[in-house]
Amino acid sequence: MKNFIKRLTSKNGWVLFVWLAALAAVWEIGATVIGATVRNHPEYILPHLWQIAASVVQPVSDTQTIFGLVMVNAWATLSRALVGFLIGMAAGFVLALLMSLSRAVEKIAFPYLMLIQMIPILGMAPIVLSLTGDIGVSRIVIAAILTFYPVATNMLAGFRSVSREKHELMYSYAANTFVKYVKMMLPSALPYMFTGLKIAAPMAVTASILVDTLQGGVGLGCLLSQSLKHNTSIYAFWEIVFISAALGILSAKLIGLIESLTVGGRLSALSGRLIRSAGKEKRYEKQAEKTEA
Repeated sequence: MKNFIKRLTSKNGWVLFVWLAALAAVWEIGATVIGATVRNHPEYILPHLWQIAASVVQPVSDTQTIFGLVMVNAWATLSRALVGFLIGMAAGFVLALLMSLSRAVEKIAFPYLMLIQMIPILGMAPIVLSLTGDIGVSRIVIAAILTFYPVATNMLAGFRSVSREKHELMYSYAANTFVKYVKMMLPSALPYMFTGLKIAAPMAVTASILVDTLQGGVGLGCLLSQSLKHNTSIYAFWEIVFISAALGILSAKLIGLIESLTVGGRLSALSGRLIRSAGKEKRYEKQAEKTEA
């Protein structure tokens, strides 16, 4: 709790507060202008923030509020996005490892990775649905595809970032491929993988919401479409907008937290030891050369 208060009262915390206050002020000015100029249902265009906040407890049935309805659909969307995200992360990691081990695999697989990324989500959704034959499975597959590319490409870049000196050091120790990847390649590539995950996590959520709007059923995108068509309260749309933005930010922050807990200091310490060992090895070689001369 003390750390949280310190962050809020720090310089960055005040900057964030000023930005949020400025955004809220601009929003309210816009809502006031629209309310004064639009005669019928100005809340359909831009409601006041207090109206959105009040809609959280507004009932849509005898047993459910608008916010409760949004959260039920949010859970359906998030569960599919999470499963797709995990599948895409695992597949991207494996492919990056294979491409790192074999240039032939990289030359074969990389063009298809680029081709998949060039297909719009709106065009991909009906193709995947026709192949899987199941709406829920197709949404998981699309989330996995969008996660797959950033993880694979960033992980491969991490493997390629290992310096030649470190490779030579592992060669001097007669380390086999398994030891080389566990001790050197994977620790060096993990920060790159987490960068890809930070990009992929919000994309998986956004893709799941977008595909929901096309295929119907239960999900944030489905509820969003119903709200825009006035089949339910318009405030459901605005709650989804704020919740979706919060989910995107929190997913990236969560990946960053996991990175700091799992990689953080240990990776820096390992890299430092490798560099120091490489430096010592070079000094020993120079001394040996002088002795022989």
